Amino acid sequence: MRLLSISAGKVAPLFSNDHPNYKSVASAIRKKVVSSLENSTPIEITSLGVKGDEQADLSVHGGIEKAIYVYPAEHYAFWNELLTRETKRPTDLQYGAIGENFTIEGLLETEIFIGDRLKIGELEFTVVKLREPCFKFNAAVGYKGASKAMLQSGFSGWYLRVLKTGLLSAGAVITLTPGPRETSIAQQNQKLLSNRNQKDLWE
Repeated sequence: MRLLSISAGKVAPLFSNDHPNYKSVASAIRKKVVSSLENSTPIEITSLGVKGDEQADLSVHGGIEKAIYVYPAEHYAFWNELLTRETKRPTDLQYGAIGENFTIEGLLETEIFIGDRLKIGELEFTVVKLREPCFKFNAAVGYKGASKAMLQSGFSGWYLRVLKTGLLSAGAVITLTPGPRETSIAQQNQKLLSNRNQKDLWE
């Protein structure tokens, strides 16, 4: 298990000015890689996440409990295939395109549980909860069914709380220390999918 990339983004308008309903909507979902396997720049990780990263709506992203959003690289093939088919445009998403801060390999939602601890390099984190997608994710990838596809596939990724701050570079090895192991991220996703009203979920 290892960290493939670290990404950060600035708050910016989500839609172009000619979009009548959403011209004032801001988001930092569009992340850019700041440390990669090819250029493993050390990046400062604070208790609020990747230094320089921003969040537009702190009620749903960011803060101590959602400081880092992690996403498995294994899911990128799913999104590239889905978006190529649904948008009729060849799609090759780059790491950070799902809005994640850490793109990792070797660990999936079925294998990670709330309360598990991750040591990445010399830094330490704890798993808090899954990511719940909204219309901003749809806009970021250019497909109105993206949020629904994320929940139905279970390819949600998860949030981390930072336990030990410091510098971190892409390529760092990830070590997992199990917590209570009561609820996996995949199980949390299934509960959300079954409990939420379908009309509220997709609109």
